[in-house]
Amino acid sequence: MSLMRRFWLIIILFLVTIYLNYPGAKLKTKDLALKKGLDLQGGTHLVLEADMNQIEAKDRLDALDSAKEILSRRVDLYGVSEPLIQTSILTDSYRIIVELPGIKDVSQAVALIGQTAQLDFREDPTATPSSTSFVFQPTGLTGQDLKKASVSFGQSNSGEPVVDLEFTNEGATKFADLTQRNVNFPIAIFLDESLVTAPVVNEPILNGRAQISGNFTPEAASDLVIQLNAGALPVPIKIIEQTNISATLGSDSVSKSLTAGLLGLGLVMLFMVLYYGLNGLIADLALVLYGLITLSLYRLIPVTLTLPGIAGFILSVGMAVDANILIFERLKEELRAGRNFHLAMELGFGRAWDSIKDANTTTIVASLILLNPLNWQFLNTSGLVKGFALTLLIGVAISLFTGIFVTRTLMRVIYKSKN
Repeated sequence: MSLMRRFWLIIILFLVTIYLNYPGAKLKTKDLALKKGLDLQGGTHLVLEADMNQIEAKDRLDALDSAKEILSRRVDLYGVSEPLIQTSILTDSYRIIVELPGIKDVSQAVALIGQTAQLDFREDPTATPSSTSFVFQPTGLTGQDLKKASVSFGQSNSGEPVVDLEFTNEGATKFADLTQRNVNFPIAIFLDESLVTAPVVNEPILNGRAQISGNFTPEAASDLVIQLNAGALPVPIKIIEQTNISATLGSDSVSKSLTAGLLGLGLVMLFMVLYYGLNGLIADLALVLYGLITLSLYRLIPVTLTLPGIAGFILSVGMAVDANILIFERLKEELRAGRNFHLAMELGFGRAWDSIKDANTTTIVASLILLNPLNWQFLNTSGLVKGFALTLLIGVAISLFTGIFVTRTLMRVIYKSKN
């Protein structure tokens, strides 16, 4: 790519990011408002504990995932924006942490979340072979009658994943009667009054073991199993901690954070101009573009901003400046060695890259460990720490672009005629 094309790409990127960050800006299918976390807009923080006394040790992780899934469904139905729901295992304590930003009716939310999942099987006793719609009614077969659901890969359907159902002895009798009178008709499975699936019965099932097939992907089959087990496994949950955060506290924290961030950014930019002159001004322009790109990504992804997340952003600003300082100091060394300006500039960028790469690589690795994208239990699972790690990771990645590509291009354009 030619120098001028790179320059115009930077100009276009600058204009686009200004628009994306303009108050009230919208895309056709995307709301560009910044998402605020619990600590910024207020809300409720709940810690729930699952009672695993009646669950075998080998099934407890599945039971915890199922309980988390049903809580997610209930929170979605309640209409909470950007909730955070995650599991935590401390010795023999199986917990679910729920954060509900902006929630107003706390008592109703607590009552909704604290219920045990209700799973039941339903039929339409009036269905005929010509029926195109069905009105499902309870049959008395519930989640208490379902021992467990699991994923398998049967040979009869070319190895595609299927969902296996295993009923208790009493449940097997109920299910046998239900399938005998519904051959070629669907049996609907509801979870908390929401339809999960409605497979058609091909033949009577008398042994208490059923199989649901239907061109499932492994992920879809696994999700269905979690939903079914949420109502099948008796996992009572209780709230052991509840913290309410006022929106006033959040607004005050945002105001102080922004003041500190702007003051720090202003001092950094002033230092760059006073110490490096025109080069420092170029670095400041790259830093402004860095901020615009970062905030644009926060809006587009979107990233839920928390106080630690803002701290991660401010920290990454300093790291973005570090790259320019390494480059400029290397440029001075090349000039002192007697090289002409253009050669010294190219060597400065090239030889500073190794230090910049190593420093940022270690930060990226540390950010990924804190972010814990696979949710490993032996690593961090705190949502606030993850928010810090995500904003730091995004900031470091963008700083590599602005520190090398943007600063280098602007310097080449400005110093084009310099000997």
